[in-house]
Amino acid sequence: MRPRIFVTQPIAPAAVEMMREVADVEVHPDATAPIAKATMIEGVKRADVLFCLLHDKVDADVVAANPNLKGIAWMGIHPQLIDIKEMERRGIPLTNIPPMVSEATADMAMALILACARRVLEGDRLVRAGIYPGGQSNYMLGLGVTGKTIGLIGGGGRIGKLVARRCSGFDMRVLYSTPRRKPEAEEREWGLTWAPLDDLLRQSDFVSMHSPLREDTYHSIGEREFALMKPTAYFVNTSRGPIVDEAALVRALQTGTIAGAGLDVFEHEPQVPAELLSMSNVVLTPHLGSAVADLRAEMARIVAVNAIALVQGKAPPNLFDFAGPTT
Repeated sequence: MRPRIFVTQPIAPAAVEMMREVADVEVHPDATAPIAKATMIEGVKRADVLFCLLHDKVDADVVAANPNLKGIAWMGIHPQLIDIKEMERRGIPLTNIPPMVSEATADMAMALILACARRVLEGDRLVRAGIYPGGQSNYMLGLGVTGKTIGLIGGGGRIGKLVARRCSGFDMRVLYSTPRRKPEAEEREWGLTWAPLDDLLRQSDFVSMHSPLREDTYHSIGEREFALMKPTAYFVNTSRGPIVDEAALVRALQTGTIAGAGLDVFEHEPQVPAELLSMSNVVLTPHLGSAVADLRAEMARIVAVNAIALVQGKAPPNLFDFAGPTT
């Protein structure tokens, strides 16, 4: 009998065909929403390897659904929704992908900054509604980006540095805050100026999140931090939703504590608070940071190679180290 691979959502066709050369591949057909837990469990029961995506929550029930599971091939870098302790306990290997989404995510951060500042979505809705105030009307005044100050929280990593490089094209002053300051030569290379978090929040016209999700960063941005920001400032998050106290963000937007927000991630994905959905000064996207066709195709190819190695009992090229850091 040929080995079986269960894929939780449609992926690049070339990756599916690659796997079908060595295994029977079942792909859950719905690309509009994360797979339901019960459906994933049923798929795991029929499979030798689970091919899952970043947003899939693989808890102990999923891991235990098939005692003969040969492995899980995951399309992510840091397994934050996977019960790695249960996998390690059962001796089930996990594979991931290398850090490869930085450029695309930095592009997404800039897209949200520009969309918020220049009220792009509001303007689009006006035109579609037949409203056209005129080329010099004050009806849709926004915030300029060129020459402004942006604060990158956790901005010393790969994505933060790439956002800084993009901001240099807008002659922006780039502040960053990290637990450990980068060497001066590195700061000069990327156009970064270190600042304590509170100073960064007070000075910035845009605040962009780039911290990893860990126990110490969970809800690290909340009511106190939003209160330090300018009332004209915008908050952007392309990192992880639970880093931000979403209820505090909603209150800050409702009270005018900050001017608006651009959000690609949410605390309880795929749920988005109804209050955010109703706000015209908030730009919302469904975790599109890596949603670039050629990038996603390469990500799927890498995961497919890992899945093939797992079903063949070979060492996969991107085997996750359970003993290493998980963030």
